[in-house]
Amino acid sequence: MSTLNVAQVESRVRADGGFAVYVHWPFCQAKCPYCDFNSHVRHKAVDQTRFAAAMARELATFASWTAERRPLSVFFGGGTPSLMEPSTVAAILTAIDDTLGLPADAEITLEANPTSVEAARFEGYRAAGVNRVSLGVQSLNDTELAALGRLHDAATARAALALARRIFPHVSADLIYARPRQTTTAWAAELSDMLDLAGDHLSLYQLTIEPGTRFFDLAEMGKLVVPEDDAAADLYELTGEMTRAAGFSRYEVSNHARPGGEARHNLVYWRGGSYIGIGPGAHGRLNENGTRTATSTERHPETWLAKVEADGHGLTEHEPLGAGARADEYLLMALRLTEGMDLDAYAARAGAPLDEARIDALAAGGFLRRDGRRIAVPDTARLLTNAVVRELAA
Repeated sequence: MSTLNVAQVESRVRADGGFAVYVHWPFCQAKCPYCDFNSHVRHKAVDQTRFAAAMARELATFASWTAERRPLSVFFGGGTPSLMEPSTVAAILTAIDDTLGLPADAEITLEANPTSVEAARFEGYRAAGVNRVSLGVQSLNDTELAALGRLHDAATARAALALARRIFPHVSADLIYARPRQTTTAWAAELSDMLDLAGDHLSLYQLTIEPGTRFFDLAEMGKLVVPEDDAAADLYELTGEMTRAAGFSRYEVSNHARPGGEARHNLVYWRGGSYIGIGPGAHGRLNENGTRTATSTERHPETWLAKVEADGHGLTEHEPLGAGARADEYLLMALRLTEGMDLDAYAARAGAPLDEARIDALAAGGFLRRDGRRIAVPDTARLLTNAVVRELAA
């Protein structure tokens, strides 16, 4: 592996958002009632060697379509990647290095559930090259964990966090708030507890009820009621206050980090970079001879596997994005960031600049902050980010 120094990383990110690889492992022990991700439960052992070989083959196919090399980050998402054997992770990372040239200081993240069986694999993942783990804690309350369909309890989550912090240089944890009947007092106590346990990154998500999930069905029947918008807004503001006081900065709508703990991989997405997505149901954005191309793959794992073995990829979508789609995507993603977006980068994607009159009007109303050729949504208007994006894109 070669080394990509900090100056090179920063130069590349400023120029084009960077380049990354996403690996989707679609298998879970159980389907959580709030989850609309591409995840599947299998009651027989998964042939991990076969899936890893297919991922390597799909990677080689996509790599042949783009000149991008030396990814800044690799992210194993799911599903539950911590159901992978460390040898499977190592095989995929070797394929990425052989195909693209993986810098020695690349950020390599693996999502993990904090069950004791999976935590025991942490040493193996670290040896394979993983240097950042993202733990799906979701709650530190046993009753709430059961309601969320999680298979771990709070004590197991605490133990997994402590173990992860001993093994990995960077540790992130997820929590879900605005749960049914949740009060600001209860959330403050739970978040305070997590801040005492946290590594250098927290992803704190408001519970959303997604179509196709068990929670959606319950909500439709009136059996599940989440906090009203005003109450959820209070929880969001409280979250920002508490994380800030603990030394975390909210650098994206739902993500908080200590200095240097920001997720490099997700920044590639939010800054409009390109990325190869491999595995069942993975999405990608490829730079193909200067054309930004959207890719997505077959969601059903075994069908994807057969397609890759037959054709070299499991694609269901491979479409060039027009100027409008490129610009709208960048606007939507970059304005989620506290640092905001580059107006020249937007114009390059759109083929035309944003309307200065709209920018000025939103800035005058306190909905945008402007600094030269950059605009951002200030903290005081963060809850209105989607409305700001709609106004700018209109």
